[in-house]
Amino acid sequence: MTGPRFDRYDWAGGREAMLRFGPDAGPRVVAVLPLFEEANRTRAFLVAMLRALAGRGIGSILPDLPGTGESVVETRDLRLPDLRQAFAALVGTLGVPVHAVAIRSGALVDCDASLAGRWRLAPQSGGDLLRDLNRIRAASTMPDEDGFAGNSLSATLLADLQDAVPYAASRTVKLESDPRPADARYPGAPLWRRSEPGSDAALAEVLAADVAGWIATCGG
Repeated sequence: MTGPRFDRYDWAGGREAMLRFGPDAGPRVVAVLPLFEEANRTRAFLVAMLRALAGRGIGSILPDLPGTGESVVETRDLRLPDLRQAFAALVGTLGVPVHAVAIRSGALVDCDASLAGRWRLAPQSGGDLLRDLNRIRAASTMPDEDGFAGNSLSATLLADLQDAVPYAASRTVKLESDPRPADARYPGAPLWRRSEPGSDAALAEVLAADVAGWIATCGG
């Protein structure tokens, strides 16, 4: 099967949903959305990337991690170690080489998994994520003691994020507007900065081609 289909995976905290794309044989991509509000803005774009990878014969999985998507875990109960444990548990069940593809703060999630490689789009540290969250909170016209762009986050999770940094990347890709070091740059708008969810079909195709080429250099 190559079309998108729903599945489940288990971790120590329960059972979560995931979406599969492409073939079930061969190397696999497990993709990670940014955390919190940026996930809503980039989900359609990441799905477009995974569909494009399927068209290149590369299978992928987009999991709902604890406290995200359709998870039964409440966001206010979320901890960064839970995200990492769930991701690692999923990867450990696949039995094939797994390549992580992460956008922004999604790069904080794959640290504990055994992976063939890590591809990042504009990776973000926990400290940078907190600065964005606090900026959004300060700009809100309806302040909430625990609320960050509609997400209720515990002090414990915020402490988890404070010093969190991504595991060393195998390949880092950024947009041309980002001056920081990268292995490649591509033209495009930062969808995670938009006020509404969106996508960019041309950029999704370009980045899927980059991921496919990178996987080929990793030896499959």
